[in-house]
Amino acid sequence: LAHTRGMLPLLLLAGCLLLGIVANLLWVVPQRLIHLLNAWILRIALPALILALLPRLSFERDLWFLVASMWIVFAGGWGVAAFAGGRLGWSRARTGAVALVGGFGNTAFIGYPLIEALRGIEALPLAVVADQFGGFIALATGGVIVASWYGGDRTHPATLVRRIVLFPPFVACLVGVAAGRFGGWPDGLERVLHLLGATLSPLALLSIGLQLSLRVRADAWRAIGIGLAWKLAAAPALVYAFGLAVGARGLTLVVAVLQAAIGPMVSAAILAEEHKLDATVANATLAIGVVLSLITVPAIDALL
Repeated sequence: LAHTRGMLPLLLLAGCLLLGIVANLLWVVPQRLIHLLNAWILRIALPALILALLPRLSFERDLWFLVASMWIVFAGGWGVAAFAGGRLGWSRARTGAVALVGGFGNTAFIGYPLIEALRGIEALPLAVVADQFGGFIALATGGVIVASWYGGDRTHPATLVRRIVLFPPFVACLVGVAAGRFGGWPDGLERVLHLLGATLSPLALLSIGLQLSLRVRADAWRAIGIGLAWKLAAAPALVYAFGLAVGARGLTLVVAVLQAAIGPMVSAAILAEEHKLDATVANATLAIGVVLSLITVPAIDALL
């Protein structure tokens, strides 16, 4: 029963993705609708989720490995994309898109229920630390740098800094940490933030489904394959090796590896689309990666 409850959110997200794909096949979807959905996700839902969760989190020094592992995934994804893009002659838009979807996992709405289902409720706080202190902060800083750099702002460092500082999820991180110092939010406001944050992944997967097209050129499939090979296999292997090297063990090591193996983050794909990167590659990598990770993450867990 507990396992079934843990998988229900994943079924909901799969249903939202499928609904978007069906709508895309049956009707002409207005671009304005997609832009409005993406604006809500990045400027309302994601900041609300961060504001709801961060004030209640406590970070212990021995949990640094969970945070470091998410930065390893991001840095490695960027490195793999840059190396492959240089060797294969990718456009900057394609390189940036692969770096984003390869560098960030959906460690919240896919990671939380999947890890709880695989490792029990005691693993959930560790998954939240990796997600909030690792993945979200990396997205709000490094992700914005990658998106802006490959989106055309590479010659303007001041623009990069301004985009990070004004990026709503980054502002939410700062406000959320400050709110935690003062005891958190009133109950009523916290409930509102949770409700707004709960719209993030369903709407994000609906948006991805509305844009998804698997009719891509052969060279695009190579980019998708490289991004997924890093995100679903090489990244968790590297995190595991790093964990063994620094003495991480037990549930902390397991959760870090599983979070590293989660399929691509929906917000990263939307960030790629907003910065005019290769949305076709980003969305296809996201959709395929989310589905595959429902198979590969339990397989990796069995090996651990």
